[in-house]
Amino acid sequence: MSNIYPNLTKLYSVGKTVENRDLWVIAIGRNLDIHETLRPHVKYIGNMHGNEVVSREVLLHLVEYYLTSYGNNNTITNFLDNTVVHIMPSMNPDGFSQANVGDCTGIVGRNNKNGYDLNRNFPDYFAVNSAPIQPETLAVMNWTQQIPFVLSANLHGGTLVANYPFDNYPNANGVRKYVTSPDDDIFKSLSKTYSYKHKDMYTGSHCGDKFPEGITNGALWYPVTGGMQDWNYIMAGCMEVTLEISCCKYPAANTLQGFWTANKDALVDYLTRVHSGVKGIIYDEEGKIVPAATLKIKGRELVYFRSSKNGEYWRILLPGTYTIQVYNGINSTERSFVVKNGQATRLDINSWNPVSSSSTLNQGYSLFGGIFMFQPLLIACYHLMVIIIS
Repeated sequence: MSNIYPNLTKLYSVGKTVENRDLWVIAIGRNLDIHETLRPHVKYIGNMHGNEVVSREVLLHLVEYYLTSYGNNNTITNFLDNTVVHIMPSMNPDGFSQANVGDCTGIVGRNNKNGYDLNRNFPDYFAVNSAPIQPETLAVMNWTQQIPFVLSANLHGGTLVANYPFDNYPNANGVRKYVTSPDDDIFKSLSKTYSYKHKDMYTGSHCGDKFPEGITNGALWYPVTGGMQDWNYIMAGCMEVTLEISCCKYPAANTLQGFWTANKDALVDYLTRVHSGVKGIIYDEEGKIVPAATLKIKGRELVYFRSSKNGEYWRILLPGTYTIQVYNGINSTERSFVVKNGQATRLDINSWNPVSSSSTLNQGYSLFGGIFMFQPLLIACYHLMVIIIS
């Protein structure tokens, strides 16, 4: 498809697996080689568990749908003119190579070649994750930190539900309970966008499971240490949910078209939610853009996000009145704004003055107090905080 539509796509690899396979991504959008101010990036990741294969197929169908609809469907054309979509059909091709057709409930091929579950392999906010970070995990982490993703989902199989943060809590020990994130209202809304646009996920009764409205809080379903969605949300500033889209993990090939039909509208509509909430550019007092500024929405203090290298920021929010705070590590600037239904409020902040032009601003940042640090140190600090709290 990339060869057929070179003006709308860019095929690239974010890294290698244990067995040296590429982790391919196809980016879709207009003028991909040109930075367009405040054009948001979104992503889908499939086949994180190698034996859960339906996501590979539906994401390839989605790529085809986007490309064949551009110029023929006004809604899709407008979306791709104003958004960059990144799709990784398989995060675990090594595991996929070991999986077996017709294995609906097994685990052969679930893990990567080294035997690690990639959805238990990310640094965790609530607990120390002692599992060594795998090549696939590190590649996705680096990729996510290089591109300012705003909205994301990772796709799985085994039931039908949209699962949202938080996935874990301190000293969970497998005990299920609802763990509310600061953006719980938004995550429930995003999840319902998917479940209600899906053919029948919203009914909530599938595969022997019952999930009201087809959604669930992650820790209420079962706590997970090292999950990708919490890492995206807390450490990368990207809102992500986990989508379970098939009862059978590796169904027969002749059933795959039905899965695409069931998920098509949900996949399309979910990503359009990126164009809601607030967006803008951060400038200092001299009118220069401010990269890596630390931002939060007042009342949602736990989770910070940051401006891009071009000074841009985005945050998905429901309609309402909010206050945004921009930090330089010592003081902050506040601005109030209103979000209306179905659109993103433009709010540039022009008076924020960083303490210095230190290169520290470009070395990554912590979500605690706007302290900037290298990523390895950031992970170590998370682990130390968890130990102190517990």
